[in-house]
Order: sequence, then structure tokens, then C-alpha cells
Amino acid sequence: MAEHNVLGERGETLAYEYLLKNGYTVLERNYRYLKAEVDLIAIKGGILAVVEVKTRSNRNFGLPQDFVSKKKIKLMVMAIDHYIQERELDVDVRFDIIAIVIDKNTVSLAHLEDAFYYF
Repeated sequence: MAEHNVLGERGETLAYEYLLKNGYTVLERNYRYLKAEVDLIAIKGGILAVVEVKTRSNRNFGLPQDFVSKKKIKLMVMAIDHYIQERELDVDVRFDIIAIVIDKNTVSLAHLEDAFYYF
């Protein structure tokens, strides 16, 4: 497996564990719909948190959250619309980013709630 894939999987596992420790129930990991993939779907207090996990090995090229594209946001919204309709959920939805930097032996994690809006 390519090194960046290993890093990404490690980041998703760290994000998953972080959400559990902070009272979220994780409903899905790597949910796919058509061309879209949502890293984590979790719920806490009646709010469905749709989480994009971005992991980098350093900050040399910017912050991890800076790499969420408009196309990715559009695909996530489409996938979550389908997810909610398919399951007939009545919940508020929030789009979050969990940004992780794993630099040598140091790990930093930032949970950005309501990280983006789709209009």
C-alpha cells in the first residue's frame, strides 16, 4: 500500500477514536454513494456530523483543511442527501473537517465543526 494511503488510514482511525471519546456514535466509515465517499458519519445530540478527514505529514504546503475542494463538498452533500432520504432520518446536519498532522512522533488534531456550507 502506498505511504500516503497508510497515512490517510491512520488519520481516519485517529479521527474515529476521537469522535468516540467525545461522545459521538459513529454510524458509518467510508460511506460510498455513486462517485462520493464520506469518511465518517456520526451522530451526537440529534446532529448528524458528516466528517471529512484530512491527514498530512507536515504543514509545508498548507493546513490539511485547505485541501477540501468544492467538488468534494458537492459530492459529500449529494451522498448525505441520499443517506438521509434512504434511512428516512429527521436530523440536523453539520459538515465537519477533522484535520490531522502526523509529523514524526507528534500528532495534532483539530476538529472544525461547521467547516463549510453548501448553497
